[in-house]
Amino acid sequence: MNSYRDRRALVLGGLGFIGTHVAAALRSLGAEVTAVTRTPAAHRDAIASLEAAGIRVIGADLRDGDAMRAAVKGQDVVFHLAGQSGAVLSMEDPSTDLDVNCRGSLVLLDAMHVESPAARLVFASSRLAYGTAGSAPVAEEQLADPLCVHAVHKIAVEQYLRVYGRIYGLKFSVARLTNPYGPGQPGGRTAYGVVNHLIHLALAGERLRIYGDGSQRRDYIYIGDAVDALLRMGLMPEADGRIYNVGSGIGTRFVDMAQAITAIAGGGQIEHVPWPALAEQIETGDFVAGIGRIRRELGWEPRVSLADGLQRTVSQYKSQLSTLKAHPTMRVER
Repeated sequence: MNSYRDRRALVLGGLGFIGTHVAAALRSLGAEVTAVTRTPAAHRDAIASLEAAGIRVIGADLRDGDAMRAAVKGQDVVFHLAGQSGAVLSMEDPSTDLDVNCRGSLVLLDAMHVESPAARLVFASSRLAYGTAGSAPVAEEQLADPLCVHAVHKIAVEQYLRVYGRIYGLKFSVARLTNPYGPGQPGGRTAYGVVNHLIHLALAGERLRIYGDGSQRRDYIYIGDAVDALLRMGLMPEADGRIYNVGSGIGTRFVDMAQAITAIAGGGQIEHVPWPALAEQIETGDFVAGIGRIRRELGWEPRVSLADGLQRTVSQYKSQLSTLKAHPTMRVER
C-alpha cells in the first residue's frame, strides 16, 4: 500500500459512507486525494474535516461532462463510488437511476478516455447483480440474474467498463460489494447501510422493524475490510479487468444480526412486520459471497468478524452521542 504515496487519487462519491473511508485511507497512505460530492452544502462539517486532513473536496455532478473532465485530469486512480442507491427506489424511479448510474458512468468513462487514459478505475458494483443466489457461497462466475432496475444498471456499467477496456485500453476492476457497515454513516440514511440504520435505532431505544421472519442470510462486511479490498484493486495489476466479490464469506440470518445489535447496544426492540409488496417482489433471499478469487489473486482477507465489527460500530456511535449530549449545540449531519 506504500505505492499510493504521492499518487493522485480521485474519489467520486467521496462524501458518502464508503467514500469518506476510502478518501481517509488513501490520505493516510500519502496519496494526493480529491473527493467529489454532488451536494457539498449538505456535508459542510464533513468537508471541513476532510480538508483539515489535507483532502481536496470539489462539488460536481457525475453527469456533468466538463466537471468530470476537469476532475479526472491528471489522476492516477479513480474510485467510482458515486450514484443513486436503493433497490426499491430504483423500481419507483427507474429513470433517475438510469440517468445517474448509467449515463453518469458513461460521462465519467468518456472523461477518463479523453483526459486520463492511463488512470486505473475501481467501480463499486453490488451483490444484487446475482439476484436469487441460494444458500451456497456465490462465485463471480455465476450468471447475473438481477431482480431490480438498480442491479440491471450496475451490470450495465460493468459492461461499459469492458467495452472501454477493450476499445480504449481502460484499466479497471469491479467490486461486487455485499452489505458494508461500520462507523461513519448518519442514522437517516436508509436506502442502503441497513446494519448502521438498525444500530442507530437501537441506540435511540426505538423499534427495529424486520420484514417477515428475518431468516434470510446476508453477508456483512466491515467498512475497514471493504476499503482494504478497494485499495488493493486500485493498486495491483492482477486486478485489471477483474470482477471481485467483496464480502466476509459468512452468512448470518438477518434476525440474528438484529438481535446482536440490540444486545450490544443495550436497547431497541425487534418488531416483525409484513413485507411491503414491492420489496418482497425483489427480495433476493439468502446471499453469501464466495471470496476465493480475491483471496487468491490479491491476497485479501476480511479481518473483522461481525461480532467485533458491531461492537466497534456501536462503541463509536455511543461516543458520538455522549459528545453531543455534552455539547448540545453541535450540529449533526444528515
